Amino acid sequence: MISETEALFLGGRSGVGKSRVGLAVHALLSGAKVRHALIEGDNLDLAYPPTWEHGLAEQNLAAMWQNYRALGYRRLVYTNTASVLPEVMGELSAAMGDTPTITAVLLTCDDRTARARLAHRENGIELARHIERSIATSHELSAAVPDWVHVVDTTDRTPEDIAAAVVALTGWRTGHPAAT
Repeated sequence: MISETEALFLGGRSGVGKSRVGLAVHALLSGAKVRHALIEGDNLDLAYPPTWEHGLAEQNLAAMWQNYRALGYRRLVYTNTASVLPEVMGELSAAMGDTPTITAVLLTCDDRTARARLAHRENGIELARHIERSIATSHELSAAVPDWVHVVDTTDRTPEDIAAAVVALTGWRTGHPAAT
């Protein structure tokens, strides 16, 4: 049975470039007229105190995706650190309401690159905390992602170059005027 929906899950440590690559994927697909939606997973449950134990991110994804589906969208680009972990992919797929065909990509980079990228958006004690957490998350993700998840190194590469490589992994047509 062919799935009605397709999902590109972009995951990786802080500072790897998930958001920028997601936006570059969006620009590339939009330029090729490939119908899709981009959702930044970090924004689905950004609150204090945290809402993780309530499954708010998945509930919000379900509501948003239902609205996109009602408008005819069937391809989702989703960015979030843990979106490439097996249990998280299962939760995201369930929130989408069917069994999407999944392309999962773990974005990686060296510590130097992550540190430099994080320094552009954080400072002081927050920067040190984010760097420490980024390094730990990098090791956790590398150990936990399934073998079938694609790994793309972002070190010393532009978001546009990475996006082209990622889109090629999806099999979504990008050079055809009717790339629905």
